Amino acid sequence: MYVTHLECPKCGTVFDHRKVVQLCQNCAAPLLVRYDLKKIKNKFRKKRLKHRIYNLWRYKEFLPIKNEKNIVSLGEVITPLLKLKNLGKTLGFKHLYLKDEGLNPGGSFKSRGAAVGISRAKELNVKSFAMPTNGNAGAAWAIYAAKAGIEANIVMPKDAPLITRSECAGAGAKLYLVNGLINDAGKIVAKAVRQYGMMDASTLKEPYRIEGKKTMGFEIVEQFGWKIPDVILYPTGGGVGLIGIYKALLELREIGIIDVLPRLVAVQAQNCAPIVKAYENGQKESVFWENAKTVAFGITVPKALGDFLVLDAIYKTDGTAVSVSDEDILKYKLLLAGSEGLFICPEGAATAAAAHKLLEKGWIKPKEKVVLLNTGSGLKYFDTIKPNPPILDINDEIVYPL
Repeated sequence: MYVTHLECPKCGTVFDHRKVVQLCQNCAAPLLVRYDLKKIKNKFRKKRLKHRIYNLWRYKEFLPIKNEKNIVSLGEVITPLLKLKNLGKTLGFKHLYLKDEGLNPGGSFKSRGAAVGISRAKELNVKSFAMPTNGNAGAAWAIYAAKAGIEANIVMPKDAPLITRSECAGAGAKLYLVNGLINDAGKIVAKAVRQYGMMDASTLKEPYRIEGKKTMGFEIVEQFGWKIPDVILYPTGGGVGLIGIYKALLELREIGIIDVLPRLVAVQAQNCAPIVKAYENGQKESVFWENAKTVAFGITVPKALGDFLVLDAIYKTDGTAVSVSDEDILKYKLLLAGSEGLFICPEGAATAAAAHKLLEKGWIKPKEKVVLLNTGSGLKYFDTIKPNPPILDINDEIVYPL
């Protein structure tokens, strides 16, 4: 393992990675895992990857697991990078791609963070944790915790998708529902952590979830032949995926694999767009978004703990932040299904709507290579698709010709 320490990105304070550390003890900011990148540069060889397992653990030099016996795996895979030829032609893109995270265990990109987060928790001898969730994160951490033998305490809004609630319960997690949003669930978790001494696995309150999600960045670069696309659009709630991809790109640049960065785009829903508002105002942090509600439930995060890291990634890659309506989210969800046969989650569909919006504005050029991130399977959001036209009632009077 090449981890050297944990570091606060705000004040620079260094912490011991061999202990369970949550937030910076000086300024309460999220911590980032730091590696000896000089040693990694001397050891890492792209050609060696062809002999390694075809999942996120192939990037082991960049991951925080000391003993591979502690890896908790549910059969993670390298998710496909699909060229959207039909949709691209319809919308005016020459090179439009979608990275489909819905094929992960548990059906979402949250499995990446859970795989590494739970593996590291096991290595640090954690016995129980608590976390708030909008659904998929709790489901992912619950199933990996079951495999690891770690107690999971999950708190989620009662309006979260039924299937993710069922996943948590089915995996044996202690599930609690709150009449509110994820920030309300977070308050309950914070109290439980103080009272019972559990590890707090809330978004960015432990440093290893980012390390799992950053592997999306490694995969994208490898899938493009160790080159970068021009633009990556990411549905942004807590923002860990975008932060992770940015971290991966910086690490690859540091060891000389790439020399430039793609423009990163944070995509939010119009009814919950604190990052977009902060970006438009040139701010470094966002303001709590009142009355947040959107069909893309996974990105209904009124105030993200790591908002300053998301905004930093956008600013430093010459990226942007854009919001789209619920109507467009559902519209592009159907477009992707009808043109490409891809049944994706509303959060992923938001990136397609945002990409088209940016293309029409001229911010994205037609010939640029554009990657959309679909963060989960549409099967988890079956209630967002309505039959169109309505399904006919079939009766005995209908005769089918032979």
